Amino acid sequence: MIKNIRIGSRLGAGFAVVLVFSMVVAAVGIWRLQTVAQQTREMMDVPLKTERLVGQWNTLLLIAIQRTTTVVKSHDPELEAFLGKEAAASSKESAQTLKDVEQLLTSDEEKKLFAAINVARKQFLTIRDQIYAAKKQGDAAKVEELYQKQYVGIAANTQGAMRALLDFERARIDEISADIQQDAASSQWQIFALEAVILLCGIAFAVLLTRSITRPVNAALAISQRVAAGDLTSRAQPMGRDELGQLVASLQGMSERLHGVVSTVRLGADSIAVASGEIANGNLDLSARTEEQAGALEETAASIEQLTSSVRTNSEHAHQANDLVKSAASIAGQGGVVMDELIATMGNINESSRKIVDIIGVIDGIAFQTNILALNAAVEAARAGEQGRGFAVVASEVRALAQRSAAAAKEIKQLIDDSVEKVGAGSQLVEKAGKTMQEVVGSVQGAHTLVGEISTASREQAEGIHQVNQAVSQMDGVTQQNAALVEQAAAAAKSLEDQAAQLKRAVAFFALQVA
Repeated sequence: MIKNIRIGSRLGAGFAVVLVFSMVVAAVGIWRLQTVAQQTREMMDVPLKTERLVGQWNTLLLIAIQRTTTVVKSHDPELEAFLGKEAAASSKESAQTLKDVEQLLTSDEEKKLFAAINVARKQFLTIRDQIYAAKKQGDAAKVEELYQKQYVGIAANTQGAMRALLDFERARIDEISADIQQDAASSQWQIFALEAVILLCGIAFAVLLTRSITRPVNAALAISQRVAAGDLTSRAQPMGRDELGQLVASLQGMSERLHGVVSTVRLGADSIAVASGEIANGNLDLSARTEEQAGALEETAASIEQLTSSVRTNSEHAHQANDLVKSAASIAGQGGVVMDELIATMGNINESSRKIVDIIGVIDGIAFQTNILALNAAVEAARAGEQGRGFAVVASEVRALAQRSAAAAKEIKQLIDDSVEKVGAGSQLVEKAGKTMQEVVGSVQGAHTLVGEISTASREQAEGIHQVNQAVSQMDGVTQQNAALVEQAAAAAKSLEDQAAQLKRAVAFFALQVA
């Protein structure tokens, strides 16, 4: 039966029934709505359209009657001519409306009323044309006679025939509207009755479906409540092969497996209590040894820290020596540059001295030539006798001056030659000193390189020892952490022992069957 059917299938069947019932209601509603819509469409297509056209036709008739009355009463030829044109246009529009109405007529009564309108309309048009013709001829007496004796009566008959057709169409519309309202009310009652039947069937199906679901749920709830209360001895009756029946069977299996688990846990709790006590004792011993190891590592870290300080000091001294050697190398380099400049200056002095020697030679030559010229002048003055005595004196002085210039030039040349020799010797000494300074610069640079390498090595050693110190410090920290962890493990073992006792007390909550 139903309890062996899956819940999904039952719910699907329930929803399917609801959907089928809904589709039936919807189909009936759509069918009735289509019926009402068809009736409304039929009313809109013919009766309403006919009533609207007849109403327009009646309006044209009323306007035509008023227009003709205005022509009869008027004494304005222009107005009469204008209204005559309007009457002609209105007649054409009325004729077209007549044709449109005639095409919509279906019943004999409508055709009979339409024929009466057509006859009355022809009479109306005839008398109207006679009035317009008499008015145009200026025969006022005839116009008045036609209007009073014929036109008024014919117009009333035409309007009455038009009103009869209009009333007929409106009565027909009212009749169709009443039929539509009656069909709509009937449709509502039919749908209400169908919904009532569907509601009763749905309630019955819902009760049956609910009972098939709630009974296994209650059974599963009872099992879970007994398990929650610690009672693992209960047994449940089979509740079918659906999902809820499988749930009850699963809960029963869970209770049985939980019974086995609790039994195993009880045995395990006893074992854990014994093992945790042994672990706690071992952790206490390990904690003591770890603390001793931590003390030794602290002493090692202190020694390495002192070694690190010494190496760092040596590194700083080597760095300072490197800076001093670097400064000395820079100063020696500058001295070498100065020596190069001094050598160049000595060379320039030697070159200038040589040029001075050449100039002194020129001066000596000039003094020699001056002496010869003075001698020639003295000879010529002697030849001149008394007249050349003064010139002879001047020539003698010039000669003496030339001789002194020659002697001075010779002495200067000797001094310049001696200076040139000394400058040359000095240049050689300066060149030797420059080479020596270059060798000193090279030696200082080599010393700078060696001291730099020593400084770098000392720095690397300091860094290496610092890293070793850090590693030892980390080992010390790790050892201390291990000691703390061992203490924590001892505390955890103690806590585990306490928890095992609590577990035994907690498992004692469950009621088990005696094997």
